[in-house]
Amino acid sequence: MFIVVPILLIATLFVRRKSKLALLIWSGTVFYLAYSYTIYSFGLHFNNLFVAYCLILGLSFYSLIYFIISSLNEDVSQWFAKDVSTKPAGIFLVVIAGLFYFIWLSEIIPVILINATPKSIVESGLLVNPVHVLDIAICLHALTISGVALIKKKSIGFLLAPTMMIFCIFMAIAIAAMVFIMKAKGLETNFSLAIIFGMITLTSSLFLFQYLRKLKL
Repeated sequence: MFIVVPILLIATLFVRRKSKLALLIWSGTVFYLAYSYTIYSFGLHFNNLFVAYCLILGLSFYSLIYFIISSLNEDVSQWFAKDVSTKPAGIFLVVIAGLFYFIWLSEIIPVILINATPKSIVESGLLVNPVHVLDIAICLHALTISGVALIKKKSIGFLLAPTMMIFCIFMAIAIAAMVFIMKAKGLETNFSLAIIFGMITLTSSLFLFQYLRKLKL
């Protein structure tokens, strides 16, 4: 949050000045907040910040709805130069979605077949893993739809692709940082995760830069 909140505040300031770049950055930041605070609201034991989690989740969710609805009547493809390359970023989003479908389903399906519960859920003491729910039900579909729409140069693809790429960057940074913190505290963790998510951060940033440099400012 030390990175997300300043970016959100700065982006909001420039959105008020009609900056399209700031609007796209803002949307990705708000999507990340909605995702994170859904997990905090449903995946943490009740604590003194519960009401704050719910309020931030609601504000983020309705802000995203407003962002999408207010942009539906615009041809967002016109925000970009005609020579913008959409295939690389679109394929990247689809590949990331496919990767995480494989990761989560390879954990879930084997235990379903033996009528058991994933180890991560047992250890957390939760009924289900909220990350599994969010990713399989919403986020991975959103990544796939955004990627395919961008490849086909649909307006909704131009709008949502940067949202999804910024979300991927924030999420990868958060997971990599969590691994480093756990390692520093002497807790058991898979350090290769930090490397993998570091690579996702770098790759997402490169695709995002290549995409947004064609935005008409």
